[in-house]
Amino acid sequence: MDLTWLQPGDDRYPLGLAAMLGGAAPRIAAMGDVGLLRQRKVALFSSVRCPGSLILKTYDYACSLRDAGATVISGFHSPMEKECLTLLLRGHQPIIICPARSIEGMRLPKPWRQPMGEDRLLVLSSFPVGQNRATAERARARNLLVAALADEIFVSYASPGGKMEQFCRQVVSWRKPLLTFDTPENANLLAFGARQVPMPEGQR
Repeated sequence: MDLTWLQPGDDRYPLGLAAMLGGAAPRIAAMGDVGLLRQRKVALFSSVRCPGSLILKTYDYACSLRDAGATVISGFHSPMEKECLTLLLRGHQPIIICPARSIEGMRLPKPWRQPMGEDRLLVLSSFPVGQNRATAERARARNLLVAALADEIFVSYASPGGKMEQFCRQVVSWRKPLLTFDTPENANLLAFGARQVPMPEGQR
């Protein structure tokens, strides 16, 4: 599938992106309907290790986003995020996937093909041609891109002192809504500004 390239000066390039990324204004490769970027977006994140007590809550929240038709954006990389993608692909709402690698020449996984054909799936990457392997540094850059593009950020869990917690602190510094579950496991996130996650419209 052909790529669309978005860069500063293009009317489709997201406003304010460069400011949030520390002055960097990456050229973005897009596969799918770039019009999805104009919709209100919820970013979904979880640490690689998610406590068992939060797994079902995260499933339920992903299903509520799906059923409410919310546009969800994520790297869908951690095990919990991958499970959420599987749930979301069963719905009819828009999904934006941001791999931590270049997407030029990327073959779409079979489960992505139907939603792509229905113009409800968009794949984005800020990585130049040739960066075809995900690394820890690229994953960090990708997460910042996802958060910068989103209108609100949901984090099911962030290990205290870990990379996800550091990422969440940066999100809060941007004054973007950071949402999580009001549970003892997330006391660290709630302590520095995360809010209790509301259920989407239609699920309250």
